[in-house]
Amino acid sequence: MIAHVRGTVHSVTLSSAVLEVGGLGYEVLCTPDTLAGLRVGEEALLATSFVVREDSMTLFGFRDADEKSCFQVLQTASGVGPKLAQAVLAVMSPDALRQAIHADDAKALTKVPGIGAKGAAKIVIELKDRIGHPHGTVTSGGPTVTVVTWREQVVEGLVGLGYSAKDAEKAADGVAATLGDNPDVGVALRAALQHLSRG
Repeated sequence: MIAHVRGTVHSVTLSSAVLEVGGLGYEVLCTPDTLAGLRVGEEALLATSFVVREDSMTLFGFRDADEKSCFQVLQTASGVGPKLAQAVLAVMSPDALRQAIHADDAKALTKVPGIGAKGAAKIVIELKDRIGHPHGTVTSGGPTVTVVTWREQVVEGLVGLGYSAKDAEKAADGVAATLGDNPDVGVALRAALQHLSRG
């Protein structure tokens, strides 16, 4: 595995950069934000992830280990490959991604090309326990977290996954008694999905 690449920036395009290391040029696919920090002729150090497929070998580059870690965690979600994971990080910083997932804000993920409402809701559910907590300061008391009840968020998540509002509300009501007054939304959503699968 190629964990990082340090070398002189030979060229920069809209989607990649070439770093020259010991006479070899390594093409590294990067987000626009990472590319914006590179200057031709200057030395750069990029954390990297080497992705091998049957028909390709691709080196993805990141400005730091945190961005690389989020890239790798994103790919553990169903239907998320390396290109889609990079697209997410092109739209959202690692902390913005963590905040969206912990606030069950699937709508924020739909801003990424290639992710619809259903896919965004699945990513939020699957990564809730894997993505880690935001590193920056998160203001408390915001309306998104405090005003919307867990039940409303569960219903919205189920509708985003393709269920009717009526079925989503029934499922939320069906699991409410077993979850307590203020359950974790991710836990509640998983319970509601299990309730629906049982018919």
